[in-house]
Amino acid sequence: MNPSRSATSSNSFDSFERRRYTETPERNSSPQTGISALIALSRVGEGIGSAGDTGTRVWFMMSVVPIELVTGDITAERVDAIVNAANSSLLGGGGVDGAIHRKGGPSILEECRALRASRYGRGLPVGQAVATTAGHLPARWVIHTVGPVWSATEDRSALLRDCYRNSLAVAAQLGATTLAFPLISSGVYGWPKHDAVIQALTALQVPPPAMDRLRLVLFDEDTRQVAEGAMRTFHGPPTGPRPPSPSGGD
Repeated sequence: MNPSRSATSSNSFDSFERRRYTETPERNSSPQTGISALIALSRVGEGIGSAGDTGTRVWFMMSVVPIELVTGDITAERVDAIVNAANSSLLGGGGVDGAIHRKGGPSILEECRALRASRYGRGLPVGQAVATTAGHLPARWVIHTVGPVWSATEDRSALLRDCYRNSLAVAAQLGATTLAFPLISSGVYGWPKHDAVIQALTALQVPPPAMDRLRLVLFDEDTRQVAEGAMRTFHGPPTGPRPPSPSGGD
């Protein structure tokens, strides 16, 4: 567990130290303000922890769980659990969902079918999360969550934040301490990428006490550039009234 987390409360967003790490121990630092998570910006070939991890990282240091921003393949992440941007059927699909089922093997689908038969006869509701084995993947578990489809006329951001928060809760129940997320709803569901990052950061500000490391795994370089900009301008939770979500989120 990150020993620095008990130093200040999760509301201590007024100052942090930005440090650039290279392959050597040398580091340069300067005071910054305005970002409420420890963020590592990394260029990697196949995800942090793989042979492709050779990039320079920028770390935004704060007394909360580190959040790493990486470009790569979430199925290659060597963490306790990865999050699947699933569809409500839990039976596989395209994008991240399809890749996880293909590379993880049939045991993931078998457990998803059992969940449909026992608990989710009508499918997994939007914003909720449930875990299965990770099959052949390096992770131990897959946490499946269903993101909302973007709407220009209805604010569904609370449901999107619920995806992250409920995934964290499931991870805590499993005993997972490292967790990798995709950028939920930012693909075929059409959520604007910049705001998708803001919603993710908002939801991940106060993770379970045992969580040591969180990663946001991005599909390509263009998305990573958008995410870097969003992270650098993030100033805490959104303000202003928001309609209540059906799942009881904010």
